[in-house]
Amino acid sequence: MRVFVAVFPPPEVRRSLIEAARAHPGFRLTAPQRVHLTLKFLGDVPPDDLPRIAAALEPVRDGQGPFDVITSGFGVFPSPRRARILWAGAGEGTERLRALTEVVETCLQPEGFAREGRPFVPHITLGRARHPASFDPAGAGPPKLRFTVSGVDLVQSKHEATGVAYSALARYEF
Repeated sequence: MRVFVAVFPPPEVRRSLIEAARAHPGFRLTAPQRVHLTLKFLGDVPPDDLPRIAAALEPVRDGQGPFDVITSGFGVFPSPRRARILWAGAGEGTERLRALTEVVETCLQPEGFAREGRPFVPHITLGRARHPASFDPAGAGPPKLRFTVSGVDLVQSKHEATGVAYSALARYEF
């Protein structure tokens, strides 16, 4: 099963981001209930390993407290001329998200999950292009939305007839 660690903004923030993303045609937008900020993608994990992984993430709560994140402008991967993924960035709260990601990495490394090789760029994926699209960074951006991060989720991603469905396997409240 495909598994990742993420932060889910509140539903009103997710809906507002998707609504603002409509200003950028060429992207298939994510359903609001699936909008999230990935801290660590674990990939395909055998179901028998889930209890061990869930237990390894318990220390994520230690020394953490809720903090606010404010969304920033839209961006794309890999480049504006060949955009495949549309995302909203994080402004305020970025350093706390980076620190939280570092804690997740530290918890999971002894369980066989290698640290990410590139620097963490906090972003909320909003859409994907079937073919490389052009993106104007000077175009419409998302509203500055504030939300509180009060925990992280260990999430399963499952392909279904209606698309991808997410289910929380464990929640780690701060």
